[in-house]
Amino acid sequence: MNPVNELARAALPAATRHPLAWVPTLYLAQGLPFYAVALVAGLMYKSMGVPNEQIARWTGLLGLAWVFKALWSPFLELARSRRGVVVCFQLAGGFAMAAIALVLQLSGWFALSILLFAVVALASSTHDICADGIYISSLSERQQAAYAGWQGAFFNAAKFLSMGGLVMLAGFLEERMGPGPAWATVFGLLGALMAGLGLYHLWALPDTPGAVRPAGARSVAATLLDVIRDFFAKPGIWMAILFIILFRAGEGQIQTIGPLFLRDAREVGGLGLSTAQVGAVYGTAGTIAFLAGSIAGGYFTAALGLKRAMPFLIVAMNLPNAVFWYLSAAQPASLGVIAAGLGVEMFGYGFGFVGVILFIMQVVASGPYQTAHYALGTGFMQLGFVLFKMVSGDIQAALGYQVFFLWVLVSALPVLVLSRFVWNAPPSAS
Repeated sequence: MNPVNELARAALPAATRHPLAWVPTLYLAQGLPFYAVALVAGLMYKSMGVPNEQIARWTGLLGLAWVFKALWSPFLELARSRRGVVVCFQLAGGFAMAAIALVLQLSGWFALSILLFAVVALASSTHDICADGIYISSLSERQQAAYAGWQGAFFNAAKFLSMGGLVMLAGFLEERMGPGPAWATVFGLLGALMAGLGLYHLWALPDTPGAVRPAGARSVAATLLDVIRDFFAKPGIWMAILFIILFRAGEGQIQTIGPLFLRDAREVGGLGLSTAQVGAVYGTAGTIAFLAGSIAGGYFTAALGLKRAMPFLIVAMNLPNAVFWYLSAAQPASLGVIAAGLGVEMFGYGFGFVGVILFIMQVVASGPYQTAHYALGTGFMQLGFVLFKMVSGDIQAALGYQVFFLWVLVSALPVLVLSRFVWNAPPSAS
């Protein structure tokens, strides 16, 4: 008997809560640990003196949790309660982040913090599967559409809170108590927030067991094997996978090194911004520009059609990266100029990113296993991000910032060329 499941079952009466009682908080809880691993960890390590190449390598490895989550997602259907799984992993992520706050005071803090970030990543990626399952199984198709805006808004609110409020708080505290205690405070707050959300969701989340529970782990494994076989049997799938991986080549590098470049001293080619200033430009102007770009990119693609829009989406996502080359060459002192440049870059990133999502959804994932194949496709998408993220620090250390940002622009050329041919042998009809 699982005590969390029993407590969850007792906490919720027969009447299901209104979606607004749980959809916003569920996706806030999905976004907070993701951005803690993907973005906030790198800025913390930078403040604590870790070299760029180590930051990129280790935080990149942590991203593998989201690459492979599709492989264990079917086994979660064996759980008696999706709500119980969601709450367990929210609490696990919260406790791991609180533990990061403690280990930052120890001599072996770097290795211990990486280990705990791995726990956060595994808890978060597994949580995502059941959280999406609750959303899909608890709401009608009409409700799913109606609350999709709340879903996306609060996932991105987690980025605003993490990269804006919490990073700015870290910068404020760094000036008064030093990096270690400052970041310990931030991760203590993150841990408490996640634990609070987990306890709240014992009351708020609907309890949704799988519609058809599998006979056992062996049955699940057989289905998973069939899903994978069918995915790789699609005509043209390997070219599609290469396209998906390369789509994020520039993004994986710029999103990793960009914030570190902003923090690095001007003597070594950076802009010398404080932690609080980086939080201000990325967490506010950058997040707003990304959201605006995402909305605009969706309407643009709907009007033009995915195949015709794809080259424009690739250019939009990568050409604004030239902003970083300009910033590295000009090294402007005005925070307004820097924020405006990053706004352009983040708008382009949001505008172009819809291209790879729609390619996976409409071209790669169609067929009898649409949901499972979409999960596999997004796994390869995350793999592309992780691979280029992991090597970005070594490339930057070898080239310096200015040449590195030119290299990032060159990294976009292969996927632009592939975009002309990937439609010739589509994995499935589009």
